[in-house]
Amino acid sequence: MRHGKHTFKIGRTASHRRCMIANMLKSLIEHGKIETTVTKAKELRRHADRMITLAKKNTLASRRLAVAELMVSFNTLTPKQARVSKAGKSTSMLNNDRQVIGKLFGELSQRFATRQGGYTRIIRLGMRAGDNAPSCLIEYLAD
Repeated sequence: MRHGKHTFKIGRTASHRRCMIANMLKSLIEHGKIETTVTKAKELRRHADRMITLAKKNTLASRRLAVAELMVSFNTLTPKQARVSKAGKSTSMLNNDRQVIGKLFGELSQRFATRQGGYTRIIRLGMRAGDNAPSCLIEYLAD
């Protein structure tokens, strides 16, 4: 029985769904808003609000849970990234995963420190050209 097992399956396997949600969460944290379909946005909202709740706790355990949920890898620099960093250029464009946790636990946790939930907003945009899927914009509130 599936009692209490709420999730939107979105027509994907569990591993594909988990990776897709992690990538969408990273993009949402990095850019503040993303455009997607309504079903994906409703599922993403659950995870995005949970990330803010973890960031507001700001403990080692909550950081580890956030890293696991976002699938952030703290690998060493690839040879290409090492060459770019030796040249004195910024590697921020090559390694955004490393900065997502800092933004989540820094900027976003302070922005929503006094708010008790409801950190995201879904704005419907109409039907998407091509496949006529209902599209929307999901964003963090400006609070």
